[in-house]
Amino acid sequence: QLVELGGGLVQAGGSLRLSCAVSGRTFSGNAMAWFRQGPGKERAFVAFITWTTGDTYYSDHVKGRFTISRDNAKNTVYLQMNSLKPEDTAIYYCAGRSGGGIWTIASTYSYWGQGTQVTVSS
Repeated sequence: QLVELGGGLVQAGGSLRLSCAVSGRTFSGNAMAWFRQGPGKERAFVAFITWTTGDTYYSDHVKGRFTISRDNAKNTVYLQMNSLKPEDTAIYYCAGRSGGGIWTIASTYSYWGQGTQVTVSS
């Protein structure tokens, strides 16, 4: 089970930090990611991290502004979002997977959180 926290309303240029706590014995993933879905848009990849090595990968839309990290002891993944823009407004989803495949594709992830709303006002 994945539980996201930390969404909210922020002005453009502001910051938010999302967290995703992993619980339950059924989860055996090797990597985590954040996706987002804006109004009227498809779910889109944001950032990716591996549990063991901490390797990361970002969408070009957020590179340099967002940082994904993980705390293995707490089984938690974070997304620090800085310099937020109105176009970052979306529902943000945490996702986990245990297999391979292209990490930017949502269908390669087996575990999903319920989503948390992020709204950036201009």
